[in-house]
Amino acid sequence: MPLYIDYPSWIHPEIFPNVPVLGLVRWYGLMYILAFSTAFLVLKKVMKEGALDSDGTKATEDDIFSFIATGIIFLLIGARVFSTLVYDTTGDYLKKPWLIFWPFKNGHFTGLAGMSYHGGFIGGLLGMIFWCWKHKRPTMRWIDAMCTAIPLGYTFGRIGNFMNGELYGRITTMPWGIVFPGVPRAERFSSKIEWVSAFMEKIGMEATGGLVNLPRHPSQLYEALFEGILLFCIIWLVHKKKPFDGFIGGLYTIGYGTVRFFIEYFREPDADIGYRFSVDGAQIYENTSLLNISTGQILCSLMILGGIGVLITCWILDKKRRKTAGQK
Repeated sequence: MPLYIDYPSWIHPEIFPNVPVLGLVRWYGLMYILAFSTAFLVLKKVMKEGALDSDGTKATEDDIFSFIATGIIFLLIGARVFSTLVYDTTGDYLKKPWLIFWPFKNGHFTGLAGMSYHGGFIGGLLGMIFWCWKHKRPTMRWIDAMCTAIPLGYTFGRIGNFMNGELYGRITTMPWGIVFPGVPRAERFSSKIEWVSAFMEKIGMEATGGLVNLPRHPSQLYEALFEGILLFCIIWLVHKKKPFDGFIGGLYTIGYGTVRFFIEYFREPDADIGYRFSVDGAQIYENTSLLNISTGQILCSLMILGGIGVLITCWILDKKRRKTAGQK
């Protein structure tokens, strides 16, 4: 009995493949819509709890819609620009920056293929800060509310990655390993290589040609579960009991950074970048040392440090505020 799962043949990046006009509708785009809609509903729930009211000003649905819309615009810009600057190694976008937001490639509609979570995080953060400054609202209080809503919406984003057959994990002998679509996506290996044949024998896979596609960790689903659903549950349980404004923002940043750091050990780095630090020269499709560090892990480490900085800073400011209020 094979100890792996074949990627469902009915799943394509397009929801209605080979259908005129409707063929442009992609799962990834739909998941983005679901993600933002979910974030809106959670934020609306937080608003009804009174967590966004301040100085006699009551938050409204129009406020949260405007807040999210501003964040989305900045998020998309940040995610796309960061992706082209950090993950693109061709230099094409530096030579032709207008291609950054051009949704066609070689005459085919591709959408904005290539979005960076960390870039979206930075962009979305700047968007929220800008909105709060413009509307004179307590910045950290609104960021806390948004960080309560983000994880559940994020879940749909990673499901979208799964539907695209992208951002898959490293090869694995685990029975839930999935054989993702082949070239130009998952790398194939020659069945004549000794380690490949031994790997295939272990999982009960038979070669149907010279090149085989080995099962991989469904790291997109790991992220959807742990960075999305689990992190949302943790934050939702404590969001009403936060000790000071900025606590949820710091908690989310640390939580996401920590969980994503460890999941990166199961996720395959971009082939043209590989490891940023490697102690044994291992291939990117295998995990042989915890000291082999990817770009994502470096960025997650910075997130953790930033989250700790936010908690310390907000705690100090809250302590000073309480002290000043007590002296009046």
